[in-house]
Formats: sequence, C-alpha cells, structure tokens
Amino acid sequence: MNDGTNVGAYAALILAVYLGVFAFSIAIALLAYVALGLTLSRFFRKVGVEPWIAWVPFYNRWKWLEVGGHPGWLSLLSLVPYGATVSLIFLAIGNYRTGIAFGKDGSWVVLGLFLPWVWCYLLSRDSEVYEPGRTTAAGYPAPLAGFGAAPR
Repeated sequence: MNDGTNVGAYAALILAVYLGVFAFSIAIALLAYVALGLTLSRFFRKVGVEPWIAWVPFYNRWKWLEVGGHPGWLSLLSLVPYGATVSLIFLAIGNYRTGIAFGKDGSWVVLGLFLPWVWCYLLSRDSEVYEPGRTTAAGYPAPLAGFGAAPR
C-alpha cells in the first residue's frame, strides 16, 4: 500500500528537472546574446557605426534598422505585443537592402533571419566590400546610419 512517502522525492525530481531546463535556456540565451554582440560589433565597424552599440539592447536593433534604411524607432515595437514581428519584418527588409550594398542577393535575408550572427560575421569579413551607393542605385533609400547615411 502506498502511503505517500515518495511524494517528496517526486517533487524534488520535478523541481530539479525544471531548474535544469531553466538553467539550460538561460545559458543558450546568454550564448546567443554574446555571439550576436561580437559579430554585430564587427558588422557595425564595417558599415561605420560605433561597435559598442552592438551590446546595448534595443539600441543595437535601432541602429541595425537605420543601416537598412528604416527609422530606428521601429525597434521599440518589440515592447508591444506582436510588435516584435513587425520589427522583424522591417529588419528583414533592411537586411535585404544592406545585402545589396554588399553585392549579395536576396537569399542572404534567410541567413540574416535565422542565423543573424553568421550573417553579420560573413558580411564583416575583410574580403567583403560595403558600398552603400549600390542601395540607392537599386532605387532604395540611403542608410540612416553609418557610411553613406543620408544627412539629417
């Protein structure tokens, strides 16, 4: 007959699993933050934005949107429910425009959406040439930050 003596052991096991999953997810989030910060700072240096901005939440996306030719305040939509989706769409469009400035095709947008640290790393290599004039020649607005930025 079960008198409930194992309830404490089951509760401890459930708590240990919960804390393990929580710690693992925090570790993954920190790793993603560091990877994006390192590669985005290299990317910002390449396009003429101060590299330290890559480490500041919201402000890094603000500048990233401006490099893509969009107003930076769109990054604040991430604070509103479902606004992060809108901000991500504008970031994808900006990644496409930035890719044009590097001489890349539209397939690079997929890389920028799913693996942004790889996208930033590949575009910040020494062999890549950033020419913001390509963006305006393709009929898109000039970047709002960095080299080739439209005067305000």
